[in-house]
Amino acid sequence: MPPSVPSLPRRVARTLRTSLFAQVACALVLGVAVGKLWPDVATAAQPLGDGFVRLIKAMISPLVFCVVVVGITKAGDLKAFGRIGLKALIWFEVATTLALLVGLLAGNLTQPGAGMNVDPSTLDASAVDAKTGGGSLPSTSEFILHALPDSAVGAFAENSLLQVLVLACLVGAAVLHLGHTKVPKILPAVEQAQDVVFAIVGFVMKLAPLAVFGATAHLVGEYGVGVMSTYGKLIAVCYASALVFLLLLAVALKWVAGISLWKFVRYTREEMLLALGTASSETVMPRMMQKLRQAGCRDDAVGLVLPTGYSFNLDGASIYLSIGTLFIADAVGVDLSLGQQITVVLILMLTSKGMAGVPGSAFLALSATASALGVIPVGAVALLLGVDRIMDSMRVATNLLGNCVAVFAVSRWEGALDTVRARKMLDGEITFVPEEETARERTPQEKTARDKTPREEIRPEKTPEHGTTGPAPRSVSGAGGPAADRTTAEVSSPALNGEPEDVPLP
Repeated sequence: MPPSVPSLPRRVARTLRTSLFAQVACALVLGVAVGKLWPDVATAAQPLGDGFVRLIKAMISPLVFCVVVVGITKAGDLKAFGRIGLKALIWFEVATTLALLVGLLAGNLTQPGAGMNVDPSTLDASAVDAKTGGGSLPSTSEFILHALPDSAVGAFAENSLLQVLVLACLVGAAVLHLGHTKVPKILPAVEQAQDVVFAIVGFVMKLAPLAVFGATAHLVGEYGVGVMSTYGKLIAVCYASALVFLLLLAVALKWVAGISLWKFVRYTREEMLLALGTASSETVMPRMMQKLRQAGCRDDAVGLVLPTGYSFNLDGASIYLSIGTLFIADAVGVDLSLGQQITVVLILMLTSKGMAGVPGSAFLALSATASALGVIPVGAVALLLGVDRIMDSMRVATNLLGNCVAVFAVSRWEGALDTVRARKMLDGEITFVPEEETARERTPQEKTARDKTPREEIRPEKTPEHGTTGPAPRSVSGAGGPAADRTTAEVSSPALNGEPEDVPLP
């Protein structure tokens, strides 16, 4: 007899029970419905989203520290790590500048604020101060100085990613300098701590649907859908510009690494939906780091480029700032010349680097731009108060994808990308396995022993036709150095596919 096919309700129940994507999607729809029907109740659900974000943020600093230390130590080349950092900064600057230019071009072509004829004297400038808490963006020297930790504990307590990165680089360099003979227990301890952090992240991720429901219900309940009609043109221009920018990134990724951005979005659809639902890209950083590593990016590249991008590569925010500046100018009847628009780009290139972690940073950057130009009333920035929260989804998605593309591009540039494994993973030939599950399958002793066991060189085989020895397998990634080179046999090994490696390679 043919096997019985489960009924539709059973299949739906199984999907909701096993698929995080389905759970988050349902929570998103339910949040919109509750926010629309019962706005007073919906605004009370905000702590669900805020609590989830706080739990994830608590794990980000330890995770970044462990990944960077392990990546530097296993790569065995501190110079390569420095090259990755330099190439990442170059990529960030180019990408951010491109995002600003795309935003300016879209703003000039569509003029979203034209015809509003707003009188700046009628605007409440104090509302902007309330939004920003009276703060200000750091200067360049302050930004650089703040990136240097004055306390090892304080860097983790304040959750300052740049300070944690500096500490991790110093620790990784020290372990690499001393060698495993002098500090044999440091690397295994950091790896075990990393497994613990991933396990905690796995626990917290089970609460993701509740977080998406709470954040979405609060957003719809507090702002409603009426804002869409008032700022419809501005919202459409910003989202369309972000889409154009992502298409340009897709072309760049295909050209640089031969990887499809659409396939990567499909591969990370759960994380993307969670980031959109909670309006925070930090909530998915731990899982994104796992997926990038399993997609062929080397540990040191992922550990350095992705967290650094959260401070230096805010592509979505750059698009919003450039379009927002032109929107405000059009709304108050100010026509910016080409020279003034170039000044806008230069100012935003600097101010966008210090935005991460600053409350109301977008309004601070816009206020600084308006003050520098001297022709736009600073109080006109209040025009964007009603629409800023709606733009979060665009900024989060663009920032997140921009940083992931940067990881692939810099990894390929440095020769730290296993392109064959990346294509197999994105095509679904290799299944993603959360690292908290793979860590649970192996004991720490087995994992340490496997890392210490050197891989034997694969001998070429004789061809049956000619009986001669063929060439040795070519390196898949093209990386320079034994730590980065992987052969075709290694790519297909069970250990790299998330399975325990019981039998050593011949």
